[in-house]
Amino acid sequence: MLAAGLAAFIFLRSSLPSLSGNVTIGAESGLVAPVDIYRDGHGVPHINAKSADDAYFALGFAHAQDRLWQMESMRRTGAGRLSEVLGERTLDTDRLMRTLGLYALAERQIERLFPETRRVLEVYAAGVNAYLKGHEGALPLEFLLLGLSPEPWRPADSLVWGKLMALKLGRNWQDEILRSRLAKRLPAEAIDLLWGRPPRDHRTTASALPYEALAEALPKEWRISPRGASNAWALDSAHSVTGKPLLANDPHLGFEAPIPWYLARMEAPDLSATGATIPGVPFLILGHNGKAAWGFASTEADVSDLFVEQVDPADQTRYLTPDGPQPFVTRSEIIKVRGSADSVLEVRQTRHGPVISDILDKARQAVGQGSLLSLSATWLRDGDLTPQALHGFVKAGDWESFRANLADFHAPPLTVVYADTKGIAQQVTGKIPVRRGDRGWTPQPGWTGEADWTGFIPFRDLPQSVNPPDGRLVAANQKIVPEGYEPFISDDWAPGYRARRIHQMLDASPSHSVDTLSAQQRDHLSSMSQELLPLMTAFRPSETREQQVVKLLAHWNGEMTSRRPEPLIFVAWLRELNRALYADETGELFPDVWSLRPGFVAEVLNGHHEWCDDVTTAEIREDCPSRLELALRTALDNLGRHHGGGYPQWRWGAAHMARFHHPLLAAYGIGRLETPTDGGDDTVNRGTSRIATESRPFDHVHGAGLRAIYDLADLDRARFMIATGQSGNPLSRHFDDLLPEWRDGRYLRLGLTWGDLERNGQGRLTLTP
Repeated sequence: MLAAGLAAFIFLRSSLPSLSGNVTIGAESGLVAPVDIYRDGHGVPHINAKSADDAYFALGFAHAQDRLWQMESMRRTGAGRLSEVLGERTLDTDRLMRTLGLYALAERQIERLFPETRRVLEVYAAGVNAYLKGHEGALPLEFLLLGLSPEPWRPADSLVWGKLMALKLGRNWQDEILRSRLAKRLPAEAIDLLWGRPPRDHRTTASALPYEALAEALPKEWRISPRGASNAWALDSAHSVTGKPLLANDPHLGFEAPIPWYLARMEAPDLSATGATIPGVPFLILGHNGKAAWGFASTEADVSDLFVEQVDPADQTRYLTPDGPQPFVTRSEIIKVRGSADSVLEVRQTRHGPVISDILDKARQAVGQGSLLSLSATWLRDGDLTPQALHGFVKAGDWESFRANLADFHAPPLTVVYADTKGIAQQVTGKIPVRRGDRGWTPQPGWTGEADWTGFIPFRDLPQSVNPPDGRLVAANQKIVPEGYEPFISDDWAPGYRARRIHQMLDASPSHSVDTLSAQQRDHLSSMSQELLPLMTAFRPSETREQQVVKLLAHWNGEMTSRRPEPLIFVAWLRELNRALYADETGELFPDVWSLRPGFVAEVLNGHHEWCDDVTTAEIREDCPSRLELALRTALDNLGRHHGGGYPQWRWGAAHMARFHHPLLAAYGIGRLETPTDGGDDTVNRGTSRIATESRPFDHVHGAGLRAIYDLADLDRARFMIATGQSGNPLSRHFDDLLPEWRDGRYLRLGLTWGDLERNGQGRLTLTP
């Protein structure tokens, strides 16, 4: 048994990459000249090539070495092919992806790109395939468990990642479904208040369709996942101690092991690219090119709408339009399901987009033959040149050339923050629709044309700023346009807590450095708690314990540190207060609506006291102090049961654990990474939780998996950090070696010399044609 176990371990270890030596690449691969891949002490590849094509080839090779299963999982998700290997548990996701047709969009997208960008996709795919062809050891553990061999990599496999990212960041349509469900219980003004939106006149078609069936048809992970976010800010030369601009960026996405980001550096006579890549994608997503640096934050633009379509009563194969009945565009999708019969999906498409009420049979049957829902989204349109824009970033030497690439950016809409030695700039980019009628707050009639899209906001009219007078730019998903700004961009802006806190920290000193920006990225002061606690503690509880806790929170400075009890008590209290305020009004929909909703809570405590009355107790009229006390008592009782002892011994970090679980291997007890963290939902160092989950509601599940800081005085000294590690293989020490570094707010520097890498790195692997 020991011998067999040792042999198995040795075999599995052969799945780890070779970091030194020479690999001969077949002539058919397209590699032109030898290329060196140096690995530093954390497994980051530093690629030294004689041409850009060979550098992208080597990046594909390195990605495949370290993250092959992550790449396989990504392309199967986008293509709706997970069930081929995972069985019925992923069938809902596959049906959604096939209905949306993301992979077909990626395949068509290739032909519209510049030949040079297509070439990059091709040589990158060749690098991936060269690794697959030449690797003689074991495949990663995921492939062995599933009995799977990876297919050759194709350029469309790389492009589907952009479609998935646009889908994750453009999910307003799911809120439209939820608001339509709520409209059967609440007036429009109440729904607006819940969402923190100023009351406006808008129509709803809530009674037309059974939205509950459609909501159940969506994969659960899409319904409860936190929304995208990010921080990006820049300072001009006058506010930098080095006399050159500074830029900081930390994009926020859901946590998993490994993290989506992968650090890399590519150098060639015609290429310089350092920063964050995505395994499966050849382009540098975030980083610098030796002359300029850039960062992203989600714009939160509303780029998707649901339309209620009417089937032609005289012909079920047609639907009604302002120009008369039109035939559905139809196709059949056959989804192979491991261990079960194939699943056949009939997809219909209208002039607005795919009919998503056909996702599951139960939803289709519930909708009936008369009406249906189609989805219009910018990321479902052809003509997307976003890969072309990403490819162009590394070649730009100034703002004008960089911005010219942004005109090709299609989806998702982002706020791009930029810096070079001459200054700083910010640009909203992406296709944002112009609507004929309503703002798309709820599903709109599709047969009349009254809410149709009439085009997109011209790129020249999207918000931008170049070298602003105050010398700073801050993008943290907050509202970036003044009230009444037209054309309409969004009603889904994030609360301004993070943006205000960043401005507050920048105001604290006339000049800043990389070190001060590093401290700002780690900042965990909760502006939300400072705003809400004066309202929440303005009453006297009847019990001693609650009185003591209210006094404790009233004197708390709002820092969400993992070593203190106050953050845990505050978030638990706010969580229960939300339940106390609107669980009665929302009924069975409460779990879907339940979140911290600080703007709503402030509105209620500042004047909308009617929400404090429990509508299920008609004989009693509750007031806000009683709701506050009930919520506090419930929160403390729950915390006592879970954490024991008295509240002075409780710690935020004991409940606020950052959890990075491998999507497949975690079920086997492998690839489960956890660490206590500072921060909360509104802090600059963002630590978002899914508070609507009854089990572990305070877990840190979404946040800054990547941090980067750039000083344009010396880009070789740029700082980077990703959570987890460079490798996706749990047998590698680089699977989790960066987790404590990330937790503690430390950084890596990638601007090493080739001599430093030769002397202190882990090896040099030479790919030789």
